[in-house]
Amino acid sequence: MYKFSSRQSRRKFIKSVFAASLTLTLGGCTSDSPISPPELLQVPFISEVDGRERNYFLYLPSAYHSDTERDWPVLMFLHGNGERGDGREELDFVMMHGPLMEAWVYKRDLPFIIIAPQLPMFSFREHGPAYLQERKAESIPRRIADGVPPRLPASLPAESMQGVPPARDIAEKSSVLPEGWDRIEQDLLAMLTSVESKFRTDRRKTYLSGLSYGGFGTWYLASKHPKKFAAIAPIAGWGHPDLVTPLAESRTPIWAFAGGLDTVIPAEYFYPGLNHLKRLGHPTVQFTVHEDMGHDVWRRVYAGEDLYQWLLSHELESPQI
Repeated sequence: MYKFSSRQSRRKFIKSVFAASLTLTLGGCTSDSPISPPELLQVPFISEVDGRERNYFLYLPSAYHSDTERDWPVLMFLHGNGERGDGREELDFVMMHGPLMEAWVYKRDLPFIIIAPQLPMFSFREHGPAYLQERKAESIPRRIADGVPPRLPASLPAESMQGVPPARDIAEKSSVLPEGWDRIEQDLLAMLTSVESKFRTDRRKTYLSGLSYGGFGTWYLASKHPKKFAAIAPIAGWGHPDLVTPLAESRTPIWAFAGGLDTVIPAEYFYPGLNHLKRLGHPTVQFTVHEDMGHDVWRRVYAGEDLYQWLLSHELESPQI
């Protein structure tokens, strides 16, 4: 039931073969042994939430099949609220943003096995926000045979950049969002376990990142299973102080991102959780505010290189089995 095998253009294929002869990271691959192209699969699973069969995306990077001696880092990506769906006909909405879009649609050679699940609609099917009801499949970016499609620009709010003071108290705010990723925690763990057992993964290098709703999901899942992830990167989603103690105890590297002009998830709400991590003695917490950007700050973050290089710089000393 796997789908979507890919073909690179002849020009990019030749360039990638040439690059392989110059890099040690591809192990046994040489200019005489062609590099396999990336592959995008739809992997079926039975959800523990309702017993229904759904699919998630699994991206295998360039050289996965040809470099058979290599174990690969794993990056689980949690999308935002606007990309929910049934895990079947609506699964492509997961491609709207994030590292899977970067790797597959924009053909970036990201050296990760990427797990990209879809959060169910739950009650949002009937009572969700307008942007869920009005979205169109035609807006999903698509991989094309030659080259890449044009990028949609990030929004740049007209308001002046002024910075924000920390929120004083968020004790009354929930640590999770309504109908959020916490509801399918066991499905997410099962996906990780399945991929680790069936594919060549480096268990020292399992990472977690998400945007908006997925940013909140990143904080939640990592806080519940801090020894599973070598590093996490929540974007446009803050971590509640009630969640962060396990992350401080495990010293999980964290790089959080916010938009300084984000009116949906204001940057001020990031500080209570991050400051609590510092009080607990967490040594590897980073926080970057893009003061000129709004809620879709993730467009710039995932389109860059820094995040991926930072993730790969971290590994677990004792991976959880």
